[in-house]
Amino acid sequence: MYNFKFLIKYRITEKMPVLNCFSKLWTLEKLLKSHFPESLKVYGAVMNINRGNPFQKEVILDSWPDFKAVITRRQKEAETDNLDHYTNAYAVFYKDVRAYQGLLEERDVINWDQVFQIQGLQSELYAVSKAVAASKQLDVKLTSSKAVCFSGPTLTDTRSMYANQISAFRMSSSWELTYLSVGDADLLNRTWSRGGNERCLRYIANLISCFPSVCVRDNKGNPVSWCITDQFATMCHSYTMPEYRRKGYSRLVILTLAEKLQSRGFPIQGNVFDDNVASISLLKGVHVKFLPCRFHRLILTPAAFSREVPL
Repeated sequence: MYNFKFLIKYRITEKMPVLNCFSKLWTLEKLLKSHFPESLKVYGAVMNINRGNPFQKEVILDSWPDFKAVITRRQKEAETDNLDHYTNAYAVFYKDVRAYQGLLEERDVINWDQVFQIQGLQSELYAVSKAVAASKQLDVKLTSSKAVCFSGPTLTDTRSMYANQISAFRMSSSWELTYLSVGDADLLNRTWSRGGNERCLRYIANLISCFPSVCVRDNKGNPVSWCITDQFATMCHSYTMPEYRRKGYSRLVILTLAEKLQSRGFPIQGNVFDDNVASISLLKGVHVKFLPCRFHRLILTPAAFSREVPL
């Protein structure tokens, strides 16, 4: 148990930097890689920043180059909706939990006046964030799930195992293995457990526009199975329409997207809920590694918005 009275006393003594130097951001990417798997969410966000920054992110650290905590957030000048916790998302990695506490308490690091989420793979994330949020009268909702990843050699071996099936699909089917378009966002919004609202629809459309995706389309061009990539380079919303399950489409889509991410140098990471037996079985079948750390998503809501946001 952490002594939060002690943590409250911790302060960042130097001005916290917004890291916007091209060479320093590339250095940070390399440094974060040495802290896998706990740094994966921040690492994915930094990779996207270094490759065009399609989601308009920036990096905050307690110090440079010897940082103890790093947060990625939406750029202040980016257009924002204070009720959009999908887009208003922070990723966190720390070497010292006290440094993370200090960043949370710094002025202008977090926008506490909007609904937002914090993601990370470290066990103290929830307790520390909740302690600070409570002092600012924000509600905190936690979801926690298994974190998974492919290693490069494992993906290559697994892909080889199913090469004949993939080749047969491409040769014999009038269906198409392709990518999603913005026009598919409504279907994804309706089928996502976290979706079903206008803000999620807009968020999914942005993900499809910015990041890699894969889908199987039937002979009418309708998606029947798909997987997308989010702002932290995480594979997410892997879904197959109920009438097309148990045909190998999910495996086909996941392996194809994983290969696409690998070819671009991205880590192949994802999350799965503990009670999602079907997905866990699928992931074990393609030899995904279940990480020792867990994925934590915190959704923080100011009291003023508590009745306005579907979570």
